[in-house]
Amino acid sequence: MHKPKPEGKHRYIPGYLKPMPQPAQHIPSSPSNPGRKPFSIRRLWRKLGPGLVTGASDDDPSGIATYSQAGASFGLATLWTAWITYPLMASIQEICARIGLVTSRGLTGTLKAYYPKPVLYIMILFSFPAIIMNIGANIAAMGAVGQMVFPRVDASYFSVLFTVILLVFIIYLPYRRFASVLKYLCMALLVYILVPFLYTHDWSDVARAAFIPEFRFDRDFIAVLVAILGTTISPYLFFWQATMEVEEMKHKERKVIVDKRIIGAMNRDVNIGMLFSNIIMFFIILTTGSVLYQAGIHDIKTVDEAALALKPLAGNMAYLLFAIGIIGTGLLAIPVLSGSLSYMICETFDLELGLDKKFSEARPFYSIIAVSLLIGLTLNYVGITPVQGLIYSAMLYGVTAPILIAIILHIGNNKKVMGEFTNGCFSNTLGILALLLMTAAAVLLLYFEFF
Repeated sequence: MHKPKPEGKHRYIPGYLKPMPQPAQHIPSSPSNPGRKPFSIRRLWRKLGPGLVTGASDDDPSGIATYSQAGASFGLATLWTAWITYPLMASIQEICARIGLVTSRGLTGTLKAYYPKPVLYIMILFSFPAIIMNIGANIAAMGAVGQMVFPRVDASYFSVLFTVILLVFIIYLPYRRFASVLKYLCMALLVYILVPFLYTHDWSDVARAAFIPEFRFDRDFIAVLVAILGTTISPYLFFWQATMEVEEMKHKERKVIVDKRIIGAMNRDVNIGMLFSNIIMFFIILTTGSVLYQAGIHDIKTVDEAALALKPLAGNMAYLLFAIGIIGTGLLAIPVLSGSLSYMICETFDLELGLDKKFSEARPFYSIIAVSLLIGLTLNYVGITPVQGLIYSAMLYGVTAPILIAIILHIGNNKKVMGEFTNGCFSNTLGILALLLMTAAAVLLLYFEFF
Protein backbone atom coordinates (compact mmCIF):
# COMPACT_ATOMS: atom_id res chain seq x y z
CA MET A 1 0.00 0.00 0.00
CA HIS A 2 1.34 3.41 -0.98
CA LYS A 3 2.12 5.63 1.98
CA PRO A 4 1.68 9.38 1.57
CA LYS A 5 4.82 11.48 2.05
CA PRO A 6 4.97 13.11 5.46
CA GLU A 7 4.30 16.82 5.45
CA GLY A 8 7.05 19.29 6.26
CA LYS A 9 9.91 17.03 5.17
CA HIS A 10 13.01 19.07 4.39
CA ARG A 11 15.02 18.63 1.25
CA TYR A 12 18.57 17.29 1.68
CA ILE A 13 21.31 19.72 0.70
CA PRO A 14 24.67 18.38 -0.56
CA GLY A 15 27.47 18.84 1.94
CA TYR A 16 25.21 19.02 4.99
CA LEU A 17 24.12 16.48 7.56
CA LYS A 18 21.00 14.58 6.69
CA PRO A 19 18.14 16.63 8.12
CA MET A 20 15.78 15.48 10.80
CA PRO A 21 12.24 16.86 11.01
CA GLN A 22 12.13 19.65 13.57
CA PRO A 23 9.16 20.27 15.87
CA ALA A 24 7.17 23.39 15.15
CA GLN A 25 8.16 26.32 17.33
CA HIS A 26 5.61 28.48 19.02
CA ILE A 27 6.12 32.16 18.25
CA PRO A 28 4.54 34.44 20.81
CA SER A 29 2.29 37.05 19.32
CA SER A 30 1.98 40.72 20.11
CA PRO A 31 -1.26 42.73 20.10
CA SER A 32 -0.18 44.76 17.07
CA ASN A 33 1.31 41.87 15.12
CA PRO A 34 -0.47 38.61 15.93
CA GLY A 35 1.79 35.61 15.37
CA ARG A 36 4.97 37.72 15.08
CA LYS A 37 7.51 38.85 17.63
CA PRO A 38 7.74 42.60 18.14
CA PHE A 39 10.88 44.28 16.80
CA SER A 40 13.76 44.34 19.27
CA ILE A 41 17.24 45.88 18.87
CA ARG A 42 18.62 43.24 21.25
CA ARG A 43 17.12 40.40 19.17
CA LEU A 44 18.49 41.93 15.97
CA TRP A 45 21.96 42.27 17.55
CA ARG A 46 21.93 38.59 18.55
CA LYS A 47 21.08 37.56 15.00
CA LEU A 48 23.90 39.58 13.45
CA GLY A 49 27.15 37.71 13.01
CA PRO A 50 29.63 37.06 10.19
CA GLY A 51 28.08 39.67 7.89
CA LEU A 52 28.45 42.48 10.42
CA VAL A 53 32.03 41.51 11.33
CA THR A 54 33.05 41.17 7.67
CA GLY A 55 31.55 44.54 6.77
CA ALA A 56 33.14 46.32 9.73
CA SER A 57 36.57 44.75 9.14
CA ASP A 58 36.49 46.19 5.62
CA ASP A 59 36.92 49.62 7.25
CA ASP A 60 40.38 48.78 8.57
CA PRO A 61 43.12 51.41 9.02
CA SER A 62 44.18 50.98 5.39
CA GLY A 63 40.59 51.54 4.27
CA ILE A 64 40.29 54.59 6.52
CA ALA A 65 43.49 55.96 4.95
CA THR A 66 41.96 55.50 1.48
CA TYR A 67 38.72 57.26 2.42
CA SER A 68 40.64 60.04 4.18
CA GLN A 69 42.76 60.61 1.10
CA ALA A 70 39.62 60.70 -1.08
CA GLY A 71 38.03 63.36 1.14
CA ALA A 72 41.19 65.44 1.55
CA SER A 73 41.99 65.38 -2.18
CA PHE A 74 38.55 65.97 -3.66
CA GLY A 75 36.28 67.21 -0.87
CA LEU A 76 32.82 65.70 -1.11
CA ALA A 77 33.20 64.67 -4.77
CA THR A 78 33.49 60.94 -3.96
CA LEU A 79 30.65 60.71 -1.40
CA TRP A 80 28.40 59.04 -3.97
CA THR A 81 30.69 56.00 -4.12
CA ALA A 82 29.32 54.87 -0.73
CA TRP A 83 25.95 53.89 -2.19
CA ILE A 84 27.36 52.75 -5.55
CA THR A 85 29.70 50.20 -3.98
CA TYR A 86 27.18 48.96 -1.38
CA PRO A 87 25.02 46.69 -3.61
CA LEU A 88 28.11 45.36 -5.41
CA MET A 89 29.98 44.29 -2.27
CA ALA A 90 26.76 43.03 -0.65
CA SER A 91 25.97 40.81 -3.65
CA ILE A 92 29.44 39.22 -3.77
CA GLN A 93 29.57 38.66 -0.01
CA GLU A 94 26.06 37.15 -0.07
CA ILE A 95 27.11 34.65 -2.75
CA CYS A 96 30.21 33.72 -0.71
CA ALA A 97 28.12 33.28 2.43
CA ARG A 98 25.60 31.11 0.56
CA ILE A 99 28.41 28.94 -0.82
CA GLY A 100 29.68 28.38 2.73
CA LEU A 101 26.21 27.52 4.06
CA VAL A 102 25.27 25.10 1.29
CA THR A 103 28.60 23.29 0.88
CA SER A 104 29.72 23.33 4.53
CA ARG A 105 33.12 24.36 3.20
CA GLY A 106 35.10 27.56 3.03
CA LEU A 107 35.70 29.09 -0.36
CA THR A 108 39.11 27.44 -0.56
CA GLY A 109 37.62 24.01 0.21
CA THR A 110 35.01 24.50 -2.52
CA LEU A 111 37.64 25.58 -5.04
CA LYS A 112 39.71 22.54 -4.14
CA ALA A 113 36.77 20.16 -4.51
CA TYR A 114 35.37 21.42 -7.80
CA TYR A 115 38.11 23.30 -9.69
CA PRO A 116 41.62 22.57 -10.98
CA LYS A 117 44.32 22.87 -8.34
CA PRO A 118 46.33 25.48 -10.30
CA VAL A 119 43.40 27.90 -9.87
CA LEU A 120 43.55 27.43 -6.10
CA TYR A 121 47.34 27.80 -5.94
CA ILE A 122 47.21 31.01 -8.01
CA MET A 123 44.68 32.47 -5.58
CA ILE A 124 46.93 31.68 -2.62
CA LEU A 125 50.04 32.93 -4.45
CA PHE A 126 48.46 36.35 -4.97
CA SER A 127 46.53 36.52 -1.71
CA PHE A 128 49.39 35.61 0.67
CA PRO A 129 51.65 38.63 0.03
CA ALA A 130 48.67 41.00 -0.28
CA ILE A 131 47.25 39.95 3.09
CA ILE A 132 50.68 40.05 4.79
CA MET A 133 51.32 43.58 3.52
CA ASN A 134 47.85 44.63 4.59
CA ILE A 135 48.49 43.25 8.08
CA GLY A 136 51.83 45.08 8.22
CA ALA A 137 50.27 48.38 7.11
CA ASN A 138 47.53 48.07 9.74
CA ILE A 139 49.98 47.24 12.55
CA ALA A 140 52.12 50.23 11.55
CA ALA A 141 49.07 52.50 11.48
CA MET A 142 48.02 51.38 14.97
CA GLY A 143 51.55 51.96 16.27
CA ALA A 144 51.69 55.43 14.75
CA VAL A 145 48.36 56.35 16.31
CA GLY A 146 49.51 54.99 19.67
CA GLN A 147 52.54 57.27 19.54
CA MET A 148 50.32 60.17 18.48
CA VAL A 149 48.25 59.78 21.66
CA PHE A 150 51.33 59.09 23.86
CA PRO A 151 54.17 61.00 22.13
CA ARG A 152 56.89 59.86 24.56
CA VAL A 153 56.52 56.19 23.51
CA ASP A 154 58.01 55.14 20.18
CA ALA A 155 55.56 53.82 17.56
CA SER A 156 57.51 50.55 17.21
CA TYR A 157 56.79 49.68 20.85
CA PHE A 158 53.08 50.16 20.28
CA SER A 159 53.26 47.99 17.15
CA VAL A 160 54.86 45.16 19.14
CA LEU A 161 52.35 45.60 21.97
CA PHE A 162 49.35 45.42 19.64
CA THR A 163 50.79 42.36 17.88
CA VAL A 164 51.21 40.51 21.20
CA ILE A 165 47.68 41.49 22.32
CA LEU A 166 46.24 40.21 19.04
CA LEU A 167 48.11 36.89 19.27
CA VAL A 168 46.83 36.27 22.80
CA PHE A 169 43.35 37.38 21.78
CA ILE A 170 43.18 35.02 18.77
CA ILE A 171 44.85 31.95 20.29
CA TYR A 172 43.36 31.80 23.77
CA LEU A 173 39.76 32.97 23.34
CA PRO A 174 37.18 30.23 22.60
CA TYR A 175 35.32 30.71 19.33
CA ARG A 176 32.08 31.99 20.86
CA ARG A 177 33.88 34.59 22.95
CA PHE A 178 36.16 35.44 20.01
CA ALA A 179 33.15 36.02 17.74
CA SER A 180 31.45 38.08 20.45
CA VAL A 181 34.53 40.28 20.92
CA LEU A 182 34.74 40.86 17.16
CA LYS A 183 31.09 41.95 17.13
CA TYR A 184 31.63 44.45 19.92
CA LEU A 185 34.79 45.78 18.26
CA CYS A 186 32.56 46.72 15.32
CA MET A 187 31.12 49.40 17.59
CA ALA A 188 34.47 51.21 17.51
CA LEU A 189 33.50 52.38 14.05
CA LEU A 190 30.56 54.33 15.43
CA VAL A 191 32.98 57.09 16.45
CA TYR A 192 33.25 58.03 12.78
CA ILE A 193 29.54 58.78 12.71
CA LEU A 194 30.00 61.17 15.66
CA VAL A 195 33.05 63.04 14.32
CA PRO A 196 31.31 64.96 11.47
CA PHE A 197 28.78 66.43 13.92
CA LEU A 198 31.61 68.13 15.81
CA TYR A 199 32.09 70.39 12.79
CA THR A 200 29.67 72.66 10.91
CA HIS A 201 28.56 71.43 7.48
CA ASP A 202 26.45 72.76 4.65
CA TRP A 203 24.07 69.80 4.54
CA SER A 204 22.60 70.85 1.18
CA ASP A 205 26.09 70.43 -0.34
CA VAL A 206 26.42 67.06 1.41
CA ALA A 207 23.09 65.85 -0.02
CA ARG A 208 24.03 67.04 -3.51
CA ALA A 209 27.40 65.28 -3.42
CA ALA A 210 25.85 62.10 -2.03
CA PHE A 211 23.12 61.69 -4.65
CA ILE A 212 24.50 63.42 -7.75
CA PRO A 213 27.63 61.53 -8.91
CA GLU A 214 30.59 63.63 -9.98
CA PHE A 215 33.26 62.26 -12.27
CA ARG A 216 36.51 63.88 -13.33
CA PHE A 217 38.62 62.61 -16.21
CA ASP A 218 42.00 63.00 -14.60
CA ARG A 219 44.56 60.52 -13.32
CA ASP A 220 44.34 61.32 -9.61
CA PHE A 221 40.54 61.20 -9.42
CA ILE A 222 40.32 57.89 -11.30
CA ALA A 223 43.11 56.49 -9.09
CA VAL A 224 41.10 57.36 -5.97
CA LEU A 225 37.98 55.71 -7.42
CA VAL A 226 40.02 52.59 -8.20
CA ALA A 227 41.40 52.60 -4.64
CA ILE A 228 37.91 52.94 -3.12
CA LEU A 229 36.59 50.09 -5.25
CA GLY A 230 39.56 47.87 -4.38
CA THR A 231 39.22 48.67 -0.67
CA THR A 232 35.50 47.88 -0.45
CA ILE A 233 35.58 44.69 -2.56
CA SER A 234 38.63 42.85 -1.16
CA PRO A 235 39.34 39.15 -1.90
CA TYR A 236 40.26 38.23 1.69
CA LEU A 237 36.71 39.14 2.75
CA PHE A 238 35.32 36.56 0.30
CA PHE A 239 37.22 33.76 2.02
CA TRP A 240 36.42 35.00 5.54
CA GLN A 241 32.69 35.33 4.85
CA ALA A 242 32.28 31.78 3.55
CA THR A 243 34.39 30.26 6.33
CA MET A 244 32.63 32.12 9.13
CA GLU A 245 29.22 30.97 7.90
CA VAL A 246 30.46 27.39 8.21
CA GLU A 247 31.82 28.06 11.71
CA GLU A 248 28.53 29.65 12.79
CA MET A 249 26.53 26.63 11.62
CA LYS A 250 28.86 24.30 13.53
CA HIS A 251 28.14 26.17 16.74
CA LYS A 252 24.38 26.28 16.56
CA GLU A 253 22.69 24.88 19.64
CA ARG A 254 21.09 22.20 17.51
CA LYS A 255 21.82 20.86 14.06
CA VAL A 256 19.91 22.68 11.34
CA ILE A 257 19.78 22.40 7.59
CA VAL A 258 19.94 25.09 4.98
CA ASP A 259 16.53 26.27 3.87
CA LYS A 260 15.03 29.55 2.70
CA ARG A 261 14.70 30.78 6.27
CA ILE A 262 18.42 30.25 6.98
CA ILE A 263 19.37 31.83 3.66
CA GLY A 264 17.10 34.80 4.40
CA ALA A 265 18.65 35.35 7.85
CA MET A 266 22.13 35.20 6.33
CA ASN A 267 21.11 37.66 3.62
CA ARG A 268 19.88 40.17 6.21
CA ASP A 269 23.10 39.80 8.20
CA VAL A 270 25.27 40.41 5.13
CA ASN A 271 23.18 43.35 3.91
CA ILE A 272 23.26 45.05 7.32
CA GLY A 273 27.00 44.43 7.68
CA MET A 274 27.83 45.87 4.25
CA LEU A 275 25.48 48.82 4.83
CA PHE A 276 27.20 49.54 8.15
CA SER A 277 30.58 49.43 6.39
CA ASN A 278 29.50 51.91 3.73
CA ILE A 279 27.86 54.27 6.20
CA ILE A 280 31.20 54.50 8.04
CA MET A 281 32.96 55.07 4.71
CA PHE A 282 30.48 57.86 3.94
CA PHE A 283 31.12 59.66 7.22
CA ILE A 284 34.92 59.38 6.97
CA ILE A 285 34.86 60.96 3.50
CA LEU A 286 32.42 63.57 4.83
CA THR A 287 34.71 64.44 7.76
CA THR A 288 37.94 64.73 5.78
CA GLY A 289 36.17 66.26 2.77
CA SER A 290 34.61 69.00 4.88
CA VAL A 291 37.42 69.70 7.34
CA LEU A 292 40.74 68.92 5.63
CA TYR A 293 39.83 69.80 2.05
CA GLN A 294 38.32 73.13 3.07
CA ALA A 295 41.49 73.93 5.04
CA GLY A 296 43.69 73.27 1.99
CA ILE A 297 45.10 69.97 3.30
CA HIS A 298 44.91 67.72 0.23
CA ASP A 299 47.61 65.11 0.74
CA ILE A 300 46.94 62.49 3.43
CA LYS A 301 49.14 59.41 3.22
CA THR A 302 48.34 57.69 6.51
CA VAL A 303 45.54 57.59 9.06
CA ASP A 304 47.64 59.26 11.77
CA GLU A 305 48.23 62.18 9.40
CA ALA A 306 44.46 62.49 8.97
CA ALA A 307 43.89 62.45 12.73
CA LEU A 308 46.65 65.02 13.39
CA ALA A 309 45.32 67.30 10.66
CA LEU A 310 41.87 67.22 12.27
CA LYS A 311 43.17 68.33 15.68
CA PRO A 312 43.61 72.07 15.08
CA LEU A 313 40.62 72.27 12.73
CA ALA A 314 37.88 70.24 14.37
CA GLY A 315 39.10 70.12 17.97
CA ASN A 316 40.63 67.61 20.38
CA MET A 317 37.46 65.52 20.63
CA ALA A 318 37.33 64.85 16.87
CA TYR A 319 41.04 64.06 16.90
CA LEU A 320 40.79 61.59 19.78
CA LEU A 321 37.69 59.86 18.39
CA PHE A 322 39.36 59.45 15.00
CA ALA A 323 42.44 57.96 16.69
CA ILE A 324 40.44 55.58 18.91
CA GLY A 325 38.54 54.36 15.89
CA ILE A 326 41.78 53.48 14.09
CA ILE A 327 43.01 51.30 16.96
CA GLY A 328 39.60 49.64 17.35
CA THR A 329 39.31 48.81 13.65
CA GLY A 330 42.86 47.46 13.59
CA LEU A 331 42.06 45.10 16.46
CA LEU A 332 39.03 43.95 14.45
CA ALA A 333 40.54 43.72 10.96
CA ILE A 334 43.89 42.05 11.67
CA PRO A 335 42.32 38.85 13.11
CA VAL A 336 40.09 38.73 10.03
CA LEU A 337 43.08 39.13 7.69
CA SER A 338 45.28 36.58 9.44
CA GLY A 339 42.36 34.20 10.02
CA SER A 340 41.40 34.32 6.33
CA LEU A 341 44.95 33.44 5.32
CA SER A 342 45.20 30.58 7.79
CA TYR A 343 41.86 29.07 6.72
CA MET A 344 42.94 29.28 3.08
CA ILE A 345 46.24 27.48 3.63
CA CYS A 346 44.85 24.86 6.03
CA GLU A 347 41.93 23.98 3.74
CA THR A 348 44.29 23.72 0.78
CA PHE A 349 46.66 21.27 2.48
CA ASP A 350 44.11 19.44 4.69
CA LEU A 351 45.58 20.73 7.95
CA GLU A 352 43.64 20.82 11.22
CA LEU A 353 41.86 24.14 11.49
CA GLY A 354 39.23 26.10 13.37
CA LEU A 355 38.92 29.00 15.76
CA ASP A 356 36.86 26.70 17.97
CA LYS A 357 39.88 24.45 18.59
CA LYS A 358 42.59 24.92 21.19
CA PHE A 359 46.15 25.64 20.11
CA SER A 360 47.21 22.06 20.89
CA GLU A 361 44.41 20.75 18.64
CA ALA A 362 45.16 22.98 15.63
CA ARG A 363 48.84 23.92 15.84
CA PRO A 364 49.29 24.57 12.08
CA PHE A 365 46.23 26.85 11.99
CA TYR A 366 47.35 29.07 14.86
CA SER A 367 51.01 28.91 13.79
CA ILE A 368 50.11 30.38 10.39
CA ILE A 369 48.20 33.20 12.13
CA ALA A 370 51.19 33.89 14.41
CA VAL A 371 53.68 33.83 11.52
CA SER A 372 51.52 36.17 9.41
CA LEU A 373 51.36 38.69 12.27
CA LEU A 374 55.10 38.50 12.93
CA ILE A 375 55.98 38.89 9.24
CA GLY A 376 53.57 41.82 9.02
CA LEU A 377 55.28 43.38 12.04
CA THR A 378 58.79 42.94 10.57
CA LEU A 379 57.78 44.73 7.36
CA ASN A 380 57.97 47.94 9.39
CA TYR A 381 61.70 47.31 9.98
CA VAL A 382 62.85 46.37 6.46
CA GLY A 383 62.15 49.64 4.70
CA ILE A 384 58.58 48.97 3.48
CA THR A 385 56.47 51.92 4.60
CA PRO A 386 52.76 51.59 5.39
CA VAL A 387 51.98 53.54 2.22
CA GLN A 388 54.06 51.17 0.08
CA GLY A 389 52.40 48.19 1.79
CA LEU A 390 48.98 49.58 0.94
CA ILE A 391 49.96 50.23 -2.68
CA TYR A 392 51.42 46.74 -3.19
CA SER A 393 48.51 44.98 -1.47
CA ALA A 394 46.01 47.05 -3.47
CA MET A 395 47.73 46.03 -6.71
CA LEU A 396 47.67 42.34 -5.79
CA TYR A 397 44.04 42.55 -4.65
CA GLY A 398 43.16 44.36 -7.85
CA VAL A 399 44.69 41.64 -10.03
CA THR A 400 43.19 38.79 -7.98
CA ALA A 401 39.67 40.13 -7.39
CA PRO A 402 38.28 39.91 -10.97
CA ILE A 403 39.45 36.28 -11.35
CA LEU A 404 38.03 35.33 -7.97
CA ILE A 405 34.71 37.09 -8.60
CA ALA A 406 34.36 35.21 -11.89
CA ILE A 407 34.97 31.90 -10.08
CA ILE A 408 32.51 32.84 -7.29
CA LEU A 409 29.84 33.62 -9.88
CA HIS A 410 30.49 30.28 -11.58
CA ILE A 411 30.20 28.38 -8.29
CA GLY A 412 27.04 30.30 -7.36
CA ASN A 413 25.39 29.19 -10.62
CA ASN A 414 26.60 25.59 -10.50
CA LYS A 415 23.63 23.35 -9.58
CA LYS A 416 25.93 20.43 -8.80
CA VAL A 417 27.42 22.51 -6.01
CA MET A 418 24.54 24.75 -4.93
CA GLY A 419 21.49 22.57 -5.54
CA GLU A 420 18.35 24.69 -5.44
CA PHE A 421 20.23 27.66 -3.97
CA THR A 422 21.94 28.92 -7.13
CA ASN A 423 22.18 32.63 -7.87
CA GLY A 424 19.05 34.52 -8.78
CA CYS A 425 18.85 37.04 -11.60
CA PHE A 426 19.44 39.97 -9.24
CA SER A 427 22.58 38.40 -7.71
CA ASN A 428 23.99 37.60 -11.14
CA THR A 429 23.33 41.11 -12.46
CA LEU A 430 25.09 42.78 -9.54
CA GLY A 431 27.86 40.17 -9.54
CA ILE A 432 28.59 40.69 -13.25
CA LEU A 433 28.59 44.46 -12.74
CA ALA A 434 31.09 44.04 -9.88
CA LEU A 435 33.21 41.81 -12.12
CA LEU A 436 33.27 44.40 -14.92
CA LEU A 437 34.10 47.27 -12.59
CA MET A 438 36.83 45.34 -10.77
CA THR A 439 38.35 44.28 -14.11
CA ALA A 440 38.39 47.91 -15.25
CA ALA A 441 39.88 48.89 -11.88
CA ALA A 442 42.65 46.28 -12.22
CA VAL A 443 43.55 47.49 -15.72
CA LEU A 444 43.57 51.14 -14.63
CA LEU A 445 45.56 50.36 -11.49
CA LEU A 446 48.28 48.59 -13.48
CA TYR A 447 48.26 51.32 -16.13
CA PHE A 448 48.73 54.11 -13.57
CA GLU A 449 51.44 52.22 -11.74
CA PHE A 450 53.59 51.26 -14.73
CA PHE A 451 52.79 53.81 -17.42
